[in-house]
Amino acid sequence: MGRNTLRRRDVLKGVLAATGFPAIVPASAFGANSRIVMANIGVGGMGSGHCQALLQIPDVQVVAVCDVRRQHRDRAKQWVDARYGDKSCATYNDFREVLARKDIDAVAIAVPDHWHALIGIEAARNGKDMYYEKPMGLTFADARAMREAVRRYGVVFQFGTQQRSSREYRYACELVRNGHIGELQTIVIGSAQYEPVATQPAQPAPEGFDYDLWLGPAPWAPYTELRCTRNWTLIYDYSLGCISGAWGIHDVDIAQWANDADHSGPVSAEGTAFIPRDGLYDTPLKFEIEHHYANGVKLMHLDLQTAKVRYQQFHFGGMAMLFIGTKGWIYVSREGMRAQPESLLHEVIGPNENKVVFSNDHRENFLEAVRSRRQPISHIEAAVRSETVCQQADIAIRLGRKVNWDPEREMFLDDAQANRMLARPMRAPWRL
Repeated sequence: MGRNTLRRRDVLKGVLAATGFPAIVPASAFGANSRIVMANIGVGGMGSGHCQALLQIPDVQVVAVCDVRRQHRDRAKQWVDARYGDKSCATYNDFREVLARKDIDAVAIAVPDHWHALIGIEAARNGKDMYYEKPMGLTFADARAMREAVRRYGVVFQFGTQQRSSREYRYACELVRNGHIGELQTIVIGSAQYEPVATQPAQPAPEGFDYDLWLGPAPWAPYTELRCTRNWTLIYDYSLGCISGAWGIHDVDIAQWANDADHSGPVSAEGTAFIPRDGLYDTPLKFEIEHHYANGVKLMHLDLQTAKVRYQQFHFGGMAMLFIGTKGWIYVSREGMRAQPESLLHEVIGPNENKVVFSNDHRENFLEAVRSRRQPISHIEAAVRSETVCQQADIAIRLGRKVNWDPEREMFLDDAQANRMLARPMRAPWRL
């Protein structure tokens, strides 16, 4: 059992069986020496940050790292071994070998978007709690399958939309929810945008890089360095681009939170976009999307340059979002907040007002959910509903027309063509 003589999840099962109560158990049930045993799957980019952050948390023990790049996993192993003063950290190329280990309680998953659901579902099947980087996956079918797996196997799931653990975004949402700007009318998002690049020449994959496993369920394509760096988020075989994985879902998730739509979402979407006809990138690089909710709220999701022009009076300085009500507005980004009237920034949310879940550290919120079995702040239902907004937008853009959505049945209304686009085939032998 490694460093744990009794696994945390085994303790939980015993307590729950004895009490018959819902899965809410105090952290004290585990004892002072208990550790959350973790592995990192994907340790380049975002994954490297998760790995290094987890190593600083006293009751977390990282015992394994996994990546299809030998360079990444060897680097992460050095961090882990240096932290614990030994050479016990195991390295893996294949995520399935990590997830089969019985001594691991939880995993942090930070891999390309087209791999998210397959790895997450396998993690759930093996009883692993998971911190799961955004977005949910490549398609709505991915998101739905992940939700089913999380529910079926009863694992803790934290979505990597960490803005929910930010004071500014939390405060903005509570001001909006409680009517401090009057009746909410419009939400505006200014997201990332990119320029196209030319088709790249084929290259041999670097030594120590399992390129076939990197592609996984995606169609085969020749290796090029640019395909497999951070901007794979702009390639449709792996991501929806700017409206989701390259940034958009962060602010879409906050729009959902502010509009109290974690169990619902917009009922329509329509939009236009610039999608290059040739070159490496084939996702929307510039776009203008309009969603409508059943409560009358309009959500405008725009690339940043379009947001700056369309809403120039609000002075979009960078990727940000705007809430417009009948009595005022709030602008919020990772750099801070502005409001009109300015007095909004000093208002106090009263004890009887609608408050969102408090968290000031997204990873720690996840770990507390692992300890207590309580639902984390970015739970699976909220994650799927936020993902749905992005999927609606992409499908509406590619069809070139408005689509109408039923949030209860989770399908497009009277639109077989749009509904077929909710899933995509996978390269054999991979399947949901």
